[in-house]
Amino acid sequence: MKKSLTILFLIATISFSCSKAPQRENINFEEWGKYWFQGKAEISSFDLEQYRYGEAREGEAVLIFVTEDFSRKKQVKLDNPEEAGKDKISVLKMNQTRDFVTGIYPYHMMLSAFTPIKEKSQGLKFTSSVQEWCGQSFTQLNLNGEDSYSGKLFSYFEKEGDQSISLTGLAEDDLWNLIRISPNEIPIGSVMMFPSLFYQRFSHQELAAEEAFIRVQDISNDRKQLELTYSSGARVLKIDFEKEFPHEIMAWEESQTKSNGQKEVTKARRKAVKVLDYWTRNEVEDEFLREELKLKE
Repeated sequence: MKKSLTILFLIATISFSCSKAPQRENINFEEWGKYWFQGKAEISSFDLEQYRYGEAREGEAVLIFVTEDFSRKKQVKLDNPEEAGKDKISVLKMNQTRDFVTGIYPYHMMLSAFTPIKEKSQGLKFTSSVQEWCGQSFTQLNLNGEDSYSGKLFSYFEKEGDQSISLTGLAEDDLWNLIRISPNEIPIGSVMMFPSLFYQRFSHQELAAEEAFIRVQDISNDRKQLELTYSSGARVLKIDFEKEFPHEIMAWEESQTKSNGQKEVTKARRKAVKVLDYWTRNEVEDEFLREELKLKE
C-alpha cells in the first residue's frame, strides 16, 4: 500500500511539472502531497446555526475535502485517468452539506467546488442543490474563460424556472479550496466576486459579481481568519482556519443584512475531523465512524 501511494505521488508530481499553464508558487507540494495524495478524504463535522425565514435553526454541516483527477474538457471526474493524457487535471474538491429543519419540514443542501491544485486557475466548476418539502433546485457553473462562467439554474419556482447563467468574476465558493491549497493563494484586497450558490438560493437574487474586499488576519496564536465583505454591505463571510498546514477549517460565520435592516447571522463550529477513504466504508459495521465524527442520525 505504501509503495502504491508513493507511485501515485510521483505520477502527480510529474504531471504537475509537465503542465505549461501558469503554476501556483511558493507552495511545498512535496509536503502538500503527503497529506492530500494518500488516497483518503478529510471529513469535518460542524454544529450549525442556520438562519432561515427570520429565525435561527439548529442543524449540522459537513465539509469533505478530497483530491480527484478531473477532465479539462468535460469538467467531470475521470473514470480512467491513466488514459486521459493532457485532458487530466488534478483538482481539490470540496463537498459541503447542510441539514436543518424549518418548522415541520427539513432542508438538505449540498455544494461542490472543484479547484485546480497546481495550475493557477479559478475554480473549474461549482454546483449546488437544495431539497425541501416544497421542491428542489439545482445550479451549475462551469469556467469557460479566464474568469468567465456559464451555467444553468433549475428551480421549481415559476419566476426562476429553468434559466441560463453567464457571469464574470471570482467565485466566493472557491475560497474554501484556496485556503486548503495555500492561504497565499487567497486574493487579498479589492476583487470582483459573486456570492455563494447557497446564498443565491436563499436570497433568490440574480447571481452577479460585485466589488468586495478580502483580508486575512491573525485571530489567535494558531488561527487565522479570512473575512470577505461585499461593497453593498449585504453579506460578510468569515472563515477561521489553522495557520499551520494543512490549514484545517475550524469555524465560519455568514452575516446577511436584509433590506429592512434586519441582520441574520449563520454560524458553524467544528465538532470532529477524520481522514479516511469513506467510499469504502459502506458496511453496517462501519457506522461507528459516524459516532466518531459526532454525526447525528
